[in-house]
Amino acid sequence: MTYQETLDWMFAQLPMYQERGTAAYNGKLDGIKAFSKHLGEPQTKFKSIHVAGTNGKGSSSHMLASILQEAGYKVGLYTSPHLKDFRERIKINGKVLSKQQVIGFIQANRSYIETNKLSFFEMTVAMAFDHFAEEQVAIAIIEVGLGGRLDSTNIIRPEVCLITNIGLDHTDMLGDT
Repeated sequence: MTYQETLDWMFAQLPMYQERGTAAYNGKLDGIKAFSKHLGEPQTKFKSIHVAGTNGKGSSSHMLASILQEAGYKVGLYTSPHLKDFRERIKINGKVLSKQQVIGFIQANRSYIETNKLSFFEMTVAMAFDHFAEEQVAIAIIEVGLGGRLDSTNIIRPEVCLITNIGLDHTDMLGDT
C-alpha cells in the first residue's frame, strides 16, 4: 500500500456529516480506549499537556512545543486539522513522522480498525500516541479536536491543561451548554 492509498483509506473512514448529519458524531470514548489498550496504553508512557478551547489551540500548542524544545526536551505535538500534508498533525521536535510510519501503523492495525469501526480521529489520535511512546518523547502537547469530555484525546492524564477562550462551537453535535 502506498502512502496515498493509505491516506485515501484513512479519509474514507471519516464520518460523512453531509450524508448522516449529527448522527455521525459518536460522542463516546469506548473506541479509543479499547484501541489504546490494544496498542499497550501508549498514552501512559509520556507526560502531556492538553490544550482545549474554541480559538487559539493550534498557536498555543505550537508555542508550547517550541518553548519546551528550546529548553531541551524531546517534544511530541499532536494538532488538527492539517494544512497540506496529513503528517503535519504528528510531530516530534518539529519533524513530521515519515510516510512509511503512517503506512506501517495502518497496515499493522487495519484489521482492528475495520473490525471495530474506528473513526478517522480515533485512528489518528492512536497513531500519534503510539508514535510518541515509541520515540520516547519527554512530553507531548495534545490539542483537543472536537469538544472536551468526549474527545478522543481525553484519554490522556495530562500534567496540566491549557484552555484558550471558550465559545459556543459545534452546537449541532455537542449541544448548547
